[in-house]
Amino acid sequence: MTANPARTPLPREAVATMTGLELMRAMVGGTLPGAPIETVMNMRGVAADPGTMTFEGTPGPEHYNPLGTVHGGYAATLLDSCMGCAVHTTLAAGMGYTSIDINITYVRAITVATGPVIARGEVINTGRRIATVRGTLTDAAGKILAHGTSSCLIMEMNR
Repeated sequence: MTANPARTPLPREAVATMTGLELMRAMVGGTLPGAPIETVMNMRGVAADPGTMTFEGTPGPEHYNPLGTVHGGYAATLLDSCMGCAVHTTLAAGMGYTSIDINITYVRAITVATGPVIARGEVINTGRRIATVRGTLTDAAGKILAHGTSSCLIMEMNR
C-alpha cells in the first residue's frame, strides 16, 4: 500500500445530506476524500457495510517507538477509526459521533515485518444517544495483533 494523497475534511453538505453508510461508502469508493489522518497513518478505508467498517494500513519505520516496534498509538488509531466509522454507518443524514472512551488490548508487537494490517469495527448496539462497538486488528494471515471496544456519543452535526 502506498501513502494516500493529501486529504481534507468532508464537505459539510455531504454530512448534512448523506446517511453515515452513504458517506463511508463514498469515502471507500473515492468519490469523497478519506480522513486527513489516513495520510499520516498510511491507512485507508476499504469496506463499509451496515454496522461494520474495515481499514487497511501498512506500518512503517515512521510509526516506530524508541524501542524499535510500532508505537501503540498506531494500533489504537486504526481501531478507533474502524470502530467509530462502523458506528457512523448506522447513522442518519446530519448525524455524527465522537468517541467517549476506547479500550485497547495489545496482543502482539507490530513491526515493519508484520506487513499490512486490517482493522475491522463491528457495532454491538446503537441507541438514540450512545453506541457501543468492538474492533480487531489483524495481520494479513488473520493473527490478532490488538482488539478493543469503544463507546460513542451520537449527536446532530448542524451546530
